[in-house]
Amino acid sequence: MEKDAAVSDDLVLYERRGAVALITINRPRTLNALDMEMLAALDARVAAAEADDAVRVVVFTGAGRAFVAGGDIADLNARQGLPHYQELAERLHRVFRRIETCDKPTIAAINGFALGGGTELLLCMDLRIAAASAKLGLPEITLGLFPGAGGSQRLMRQLPLCKAKEMMFLGSRITAAEAERLGLINRVVEDAALLDEVFVTADAIAQKSSLVLKLLKRTMADGADMPLPSALRHEQAMISLVFDSADAHEGCTAFLQKRAAAFHGR
Repeated sequence: MEKDAAVSDDLVLYERRGAVALITINRPRTLNALDMEMLAALDARVAAAEADDAVRVVVFTGAGRAFVAGGDIADLNARQGLPHYQELAERLHRVFRRIETCDKPTIAAINGFALGGGTELLLCMDLRIAAASAKLGLPEITLGLFPGAGGSQRLMRQLPLCKAKEMMFLGSRITAAEAERLGLINRVVEDAALLDEVFVTADAIAQKSSLVLKLLKRTMADGADMPLPSALRHEQAMISLVFDSADAHEGCTAFLQKRAAAFHGR
């Protein structure tokens, strides 16, 4: 695939391929373990993708054998409660929430180990596609900890409660195939085909209206925290707002004229 633009730093790589931004967590010697510096770099790359109007979809992956294999255990072992709450945990939650609420669709390309903070990170993303060899899990309980980067809350909102508890209580790893069966990821692909398959999906999404995708994501995120009657009222208002967009009428006109729609995000 031709790369339209490329920027890199020591910890996180950023490149744009057409309308898709690829963010690669790049600390392979530690299996891409998260620490304060890594999170700051990740935050900066997400900000760059959000600010670039040419970017329609954001893909996240890891360098080497891991997506993200969790937090830096030596760093965690050196921490005490209040400093951890004010420093690492604060930054973790802020960066992960930024990814979760990003107006642009996000895709996790899970290339290897996604453990602890790695699974918690992919829980913040819209779509998740995994290499067949990938391993997922929340092993914090084996360290005398529990998931503290959103996992204890997001997992039980995305899986049946008993399954979420089983994963967190046992701390065992699961295969990509098992994660797909549980509904934790969208699908599993051959290792060598991972990024190609992810970009097929990303490019297809990028052809849709960026404005409507943004409003859809907001409608779903807001509605998830509402009782159903209120969520349906919210949907009614948001879809009415969409009908004020040029893209909505372009899509309908293109259908009637039997041609491909040309969306411009307005």
